[in-house]
Amino acid sequence: MELTVLAVSFFGLLILGVPVAFAIGLSALFTIMYEGLPYAVIFQQMTSGMNIFSFLAIPFFVFSGELMLHGGIADKIVTLARNMVGHIRGGLGMANVVACTMFGGVSGSPVADVSAMGSVMIPMMKREGYHTDYAVNVTTHAALVGALMPTSHNLILYSLAAGGKVSIGSLIAAGLMPVVVMTVCMLAAAYFVAVKRGYPAGRFPGWAEVTRSLLAALPGLFVVAIILGGILLGIFTATEGASVAVVYSLVLTVFLYRTLSWKKFVLATTKAVKTTGVVLLLIGVSTMFQYLMALYGVAELTGEMMSNLSSNPWVIFLMINVILFVLGTFMDMASTILICTPIFLPIAQAYGMDPVQFGMVMLINCALGLNTPPVGTTQFVGCAIGGISVGEVMKTILPFYAALILALGLVTYVPDFSMWLPHLLIN
Repeated sequence: MELTVLAVSFFGLLILGVPVAFAIGLSALFTIMYEGLPYAVIFQQMTSGMNIFSFLAIPFFVFSGELMLHGGIADKIVTLARNMVGHIRGGLGMANVVACTMFGGVSGSPVADVSAMGSVMIPMMKREGYHTDYAVNVTTHAALVGALMPTSHNLILYSLAAGGKVSIGSLIAAGLMPVVVMTVCMLAAAYFVAVKRGYPAGRFPGWAEVTRSLLAALPGLFVVAIILGGILLGIFTATEGASVAVVYSLVLTVFLYRTLSWKKFVLATTKAVKTTGVVLLLIGVSTMFQYLMALYGVAELTGEMMSNLSSNPWVIFLMINVILFVLGTFMDMASTILICTPIFLPIAQAYGMDPVQFGMVMLINCALGLNTPPVGTTQFVGCAIGGISVGEVMKTILPFYAALILALGLVTYVPDFSMWLPHLLIN
């Protein structure tokens, strides 16, 4: 009965439109009241969940991304991407995918990626004759790779939700190949739609111009190499690497590019504080929620139910993907990671999936949820920039969605896409 109270109150509050963090906290509170547990359990669990040293990396990564976002890095990346692939059929669409991938590595956030790239690329594509729905779909789908990049704080959240069983260094290394797979699939989708609609090819500016734009964008892109190299070589931890990223971002945008004004700095700081507060609140209430799920054996019950349906690992993994995808359409990324990982990670492990690989599966599913109503944060941002309704964009979303579903299938059923680099670089 206690589990019924927890589940019904949680989903009921979500349906009523209560913010996810409050829905999690209130449903846990109702269950504790019904169970008759002392209220001190609430504060103990919330405090223990947030009081972890490695979580310092979260505000640092978020702050670094905001500094890059408001420090003018986006324009240089767009110029480089357009010079590299703009001469292909539907060149601006291809350039959009490449630019979103590169800026995703800098910001580590799909929403920041859409905000930065969308504000530049969507109006540019519209001016040059591309349909708005195409411009928005390319941007919002390509930006999802930011969730798997080394600068993404979602990797740290997954490491926490996995109970510390997965090192952040392994997750950072594991994310690179899935990013390549997702980018290639998105390039194929963008090219397919461009050919079908008859979009033009641009003009190749020459290798000299490509080299100049690369040199201009390279300092901004170098933050990925600093974080990845420093952690994998043992120079610093993930938390220290995040703080290094902040210092590097400040030096780059203030002294080298000289594009970060005081007003932009305050705006970046304010947004970083707001995002960090939301994430830490989610961590606190989710820790309380996880405590109750462990108390009532939710993972065991779910595993037993799924094993009754099938004992084939491929079918089990498919069911996990479907459930994660559906939940991701109703909850934001951090909530899905924190709540669903303790439930489905033991099941995936029981059927032979490594926790690192499951992390990639989890993050891609959560990223897809960011582009699917009713939550669909990245899609709403892209539609707002493009001045088009979500309904219009959804009518032509299939090729782009299919591309990412293909990438998810490859990462789910071909372990080497996730495990090859961690084994090579770490083991």
